[in-house]
Amino acid sequence: MPLPDTLCNDLRLDRSRHAAPQVFAKLRAAIVSLELKPGASLARGELAQAFGLSQTPIRDALIQLRDEGLVDIYPQHTTSVSRIDIAAARQAHFLRRSLELEIVHVLAGRSDPGLIRRLQAHIDTQQSYLGKPDRYPDFIAADLAFHRDMHEAAGVTALWELEQRHSGHVDRLRRLHLPEEGKAKRIVRDHQRILDAIAAQDEVLARQALREHLSGTLNQIDEICRRYPDYVTDARDMP
Repeated sequence: MPLPDTLCNDLRLDRSRHAAPQVFAKLRAAIVSLELKPGASLARGELAQAFGLSQTPIRDALIQLRDEGLVDIYPQHTTSVSRIDIAAARQAHFLRRSLELEIVHVLAGRSDPGLIRRLQAHIDTQQSYLGKPDRYPDFIAADLAFHRDMHEAAGVTALWELEQRHSGHVDRLRRLHLPEEGKAKRIVRDHQRILDAIAAQDEVLARQALREHLSGTLNQIDEICRRYPDYVTDARDMP
């Protein structure tokens, strides 16, 4: 299976930096965005040629993707993009919800006008992309920036990185769910509710808004699995 055009058009690497982490980042982004769909084959030789590298950094990048559960490596055979693991997605969601409930509690407990302005800017950016499916990547980037800024303001940036290392499966579920009618608008509405509660220093309302925000995709897992049976694997379906 050939690499998607969108990935092939962005294979340039910074030659002053180690290659493997850059290859990992590009492939991971393509997997999470579903440019590389579950089951897609990733041949080392083809990737090495496409990136203009030896197979060693390609192998290292694929191993890191395997460690995040995003590819399946079959020695002496093939490497392919993994199916979305519903159990892993649920665990990643549990981790994120647990951390962010505490984060909004902390942020609502103090006044930080600079944070309020930054979060509002991310919401305004997302608002500008509503109704523009071709701008989904930018919409998602603003979404991530909103949540990352909350982590940074709470002084737990390292925990954001931890969450990201476990987020591949749930992020793919969210990407499948995003095109649903009204979903993007609900995300913007939820972000505004979270921000308004933090600005009002209402810790209870901030936690309630955050909990509702993060429950959307997980509440639709059964429907997503019904629509995309070839994309997911669910332990409940296994003998």
